[in-house]
Amino acid sequence: MPLALAIVGPTAAGKSLLAEQVSERRGDTEIVAVDAFTVYRGMDIGTAKPTVAARRAVRHHMLDVLEPEEAVSVQWFQGEARAAIRDIHARGKVPLLVGGSGLYFRAVVDDLRFPPTNASVRARLEGDHATNPAAAHRVLRAADPAAAERIDPNNLRRIVRALEVIELTGERFSSFSDTWEEWKSIYDLQAVRVNPADLDDRIERRTSAMLIAGLLDEAAGLHERRLSRTARQAIGYAEAFAVLDGRADARELHDVIARRTRRYARRQASWFRRDERARTVEPEDALATLVETPA
Repeated sequence: MPLALAIVGPTAAGKSLLAEQVSERRGDTEIVAVDAFTVYRGMDIGTAKPTVAARRAVRHHMLDVLEPEEAVSVQWFQGEARAAIRDIHARGKVPLLVGGSGLYFRAVVDDLRFPPTNASVRARLEGDHATNPAAAHRVLRAADPAAAERIDPNNLRRIVRALEVIELTGERFSSFSDTWEEWKSIYDLQAVRVNPADLDDRIERRTSAMLIAGLLDEAAGLHERRLSRTARQAIGYAEAFAVLDGRADARELHDVIARRTRRYARRQASWFRRDERARTVEPEDALATLVETPA
């Protein structure tokens, strides 16, 4: 399998700096950002996007590839990021995946499948079963007992989704979710996990730096645009929009952003603790591990 290096962990943990150091020392890497928000153009300060100097020093992928009005999905990200990795390998380089989105990371590195969808099929199934979820659940149980076991008989939305996939693919809906239960990479994955003890302090400092750099002004430039749901809910921007709308006090903006960021960081740390492929190491050891991994 082709080699892929990775630096994962919560926001503000120092992943980008470590990636720059690895790239400088190795000289053969290109960075693939694994993040749901840095894909958006014009969302720079609030996403802590790599600096212009860093991007000049080493080639980056999956940055500034969508307008904020465009929706981003895990399936789309999987295809685009894997295409970038294939291109990196084809040119004799080594991809260095850097990010804190556990879902997007797994979608890129693991052999995960995403079932298709069809609005007209879904609408028909919803109409057929709108008044009787229990009957729909019985249909599902006959076609896919494993999926029926996992789905609440009263959850019509999920039942219809399972029936939709079965009709579109001829496969069990549960066969798609089975792949999520295996942590098996399609690459020769060498990953490290960074989670510093002073993470809360780092988040406080990063939040202050973002506000000083002009986060509120950046948000104002985006506010009147028809942003996608993903872009509008990004940490920092959602809170800034509330201030701009008069729904929140600008004096509390720092604390609100920092508090939400800490909660998100804890979820990220919890996600990556479950992935035994990413070892928790000190920054010096992480640098040595990734630099010394042979191409």
